[in-house]
Amino acid sequence: MKLASDILIVIVALLHFFFLYLEMFLWDKPRGMKSFNLTEEFAKQSKRLAMNQGLYNGFLVAGLLWGLFAGDPVKIFFLSCVIVAGIFGAFTVSKRIFYIQAVPAILALVVLLVY
Repeated sequence: MKLASDILIVIVALLHFFFLYLEMFLWDKPRGMKSFNLTEEFAKQSKRLAMNQGLYNGFLVAGLLWGLFAGDPVKIFFLSCVIVAGIFGAFTVSKRIFYIQAVPAILALVVLLVY
């Protein structure tokens, strides 16, 4: 089951790489504005904040991938970070964030801890 948890961790990392790309490079483009339901004006005003947010997603990606080589404590830490961020996002922005961000990380963490 180590393979299953590692595959789930890679999926979580890929999701966060996609979030990084959306926030850092597509925030004020049609795809980014549609993804986050933004107006053109707001997207332009908040672009730097979104780039910073995207960078943090990159740190999560790096940590999750590092965990594949460093071991379970690193995996547990970074999956927990993703879960906390997903729960916080669900409470402060949209409940969808819980399902998109936290649920895959919860699944990966459960598989990691149970097997």
